[in-house]
Amino acid sequence: MKKFDRKLILEDGSEYYGYGFGSDGERITEIVFNTSPVGYQEIISDPSYTYQTVVMAYPLIGNYGITEGDFETETPTIGGLAVRNYNDQPSNFRSVCTLSEMMEKFGIPGISGIDTRKLVRSIRNLGSRKALLTDADTSLQEGLLKLAAYKIPTDAVERVSRKTVQKYEVSGGTYHVAAIDCGMKQNIVRCFNRRGCSVTVFPWNTSAEEIEGIKPDGIFLSNGPGDPADARPVIELVKKLRGKYPMFGICLGHQIISLAYGARTYKLRFGHRGGNHPVKNLETGKIEKMVAAHDVGKAVNPLSCEGQIEGGVVMSMGYALTERYPIDDNCKPIDKYGSLGLFRAHELPEIKAIVIDKPGLKVAGGAIGIGEITSIPTAPAIADAYFRYDHERRYELPLKNTPYERKW
Repeated sequence: MKKFDRKLILEDGSEYYGYGFGSDGERITEIVFNTSPVGYQEIISDPSYTYQTVVMAYPLIGNYGITEGDFETETPTIGGLAVRNYNDQPSNFRSVCTLSEMMEKFGIPGISGIDTRKLVRSIRNLGSRKALLTDADTSLQEGLLKLAAYKIPTDAVERVSRKTVQKYEVSGGTYHVAAIDCGMKQNIVRCFNRRGCSVTVFPWNTSAEEIEGIKPDGIFLSNGPGDPADARPVIELVKKLRGKYPMFGICLGHQIISLAYGARTYKLRFGHRGGNHPVKNLETGKIEKMVAAHDVGKAVNPLSCEGQIEGGVVMSMGYALTERYPIDDNCKPIDKYGSLGLFRAHELPEIKAIVIDKPGLKVAGGAIGIGEITSIPTAPAIADAYFRYDHERRYELPLKNTPYERKW
């Protein structure tokens, strides 16, 4: 067996041994997890993960390499990456390098071979906390001392925001949007442009006068890392411009707008980072809405893509809530079709399928594909929603003690 050469040490004293890839530097970060089955390149290059090590819940990472057109920022600032299985031999004709090579280029350390299921449960139960990614021979005592002495920086927005004004114009564009970059993903710019909006992106500490000088039709505040209360210049900017222009934000930007209007924010024990988000009725305990977003490359037939996403969500809701498939010792089904507990039409919640349409392959019309992959994140998202609802952990499918539970 190959000898472990890296490990993670958490503040609670737990240790996770594994194998290093990417940069071999030592790093202290906040540890979080993401349940998305695909999109690791977008996750690694998302500025929102600055000063964080992301644990990928999906077990196989690296299998399609790195492509030039899928970065969300030019210089990734993620703190680190932890995975179960890392594939260093990608199969994808678009790939220009391996994930490890890209991480080494940008100084991002990684660890593979760890029990990510156990680690995700630990984060889910105890919350996000500091973690040290270091060499395997670092003692636990030494690691805990380093963790205790280190404070996660609060300058994340300042670090990731662009330093100069940048314009992304659309010929004959209908609207002109002023975007405040708090850690803005490049796909947001692409989405604006596809909808006929020219975008001027400003650094986070831009004055209200400079923004008013371009006479925008609206103002957008981007996603970004860290505590919104640390982005004081942006909060003050919103206070000066509110009421003068239509204004909206995503993620951190939305929180900043809330602070500017006098609301308060607080840090969740752990965030929901993934592709599917259930909305639950707190009175009945039933799911009111499922929101599922999936990258399809070029959506050649958007309606068909939506149908594939909806089908995957429904299939996985059955796995999560109602279905069982008993078999005998020879793997032969022993129940009739009608008694398997398939999810029924009248039980379905509203399903919001979000087709992420962006440049894809140079063949097949630019399509990447969509299908069974849409079913993977749904059940974990539902299990997490029920935990937030009644604080009961459920580790078996179908989930027990829900309004959907069948009497077998």
